[in-house]
Amino acid sequence: MKIDNAKLDMALAKKCMNLRGLRANMSAQTLPRIRQGADVRPATLGKLAWALGVDPAELLKEE
Repeated sequence: MKIDNAKLDMALAKKCMNLRGLRANMSAQTLPRIRQGADVRPATLGKLAWALGVDPAELLKEE
């Protein structure tokens, strides 16, 4: 599964957050990997969605 950076940015904007604010919820190495387009595990997607208060499907890249 890949996360769409534009959708991630929109979710961050809605929560008035930046990537630094997400580091409390996941590994610091994970966030750059997400930005580079690496695959993420379902648990990581769930943590990210929970931290942003969105449905996990809203963050996925449509292929």
